Amino acid sequence: MTAKRDDKRQMKSASRLYAVQALFQMESSGQTVEAVTREFETHRFGATYEEGEFAEGNVDHFRAVVGAAVNWQAKIDQLTDRALVVAWPIDRIDPVLRALFRAAGAELVDMDTPPKVAITEYVDVAKAFFPEGKESKFVNAVLDHMARETKPGAF
Repeated sequence: MTAKRDDKRQMKSASRLYAVQALFQMESSGQTVEAVTREFETHRFGATYEEGEFAEGNVDHFRAVVGAAVNWQAKIDQLTDRALVVAWPIDRIDPVLRALFRAAGAELVDMDTPPKVAITEYVDVAKAFFPEGKESKFVNAVLDHMARETKPGAF
């Protein structure tokens, strides 16, 4: 039973990584949410290429995160701005981090993900994009602030 639960957890983790990539791609290319989600579902989920194999993701969770991030973007960006140092509004931070905060914010604002799970998962995503480590500490601090504002009863 635990192996099945671990597989589901890994699929959700992969879908979070894909959601950050999709949100980044939407911002950098100007593609619609429909075009990007279709591309990811067709070409990334479980696909194998020369560079290696892409993990199988949870398509429903991927769609929910991307959809909520798009639908709640203004609220999530305001939430992120309040969590950032005043001198660093969201439009001045790295676009990958901006996409990550939007994906995590979607789970905090519009989904039933426990805040501690969202923080842990997206800190892991940050480590995947920024292996040197300082960004993951930054992400942890910002997401902790966002989670305490959106779901104070969870702490």
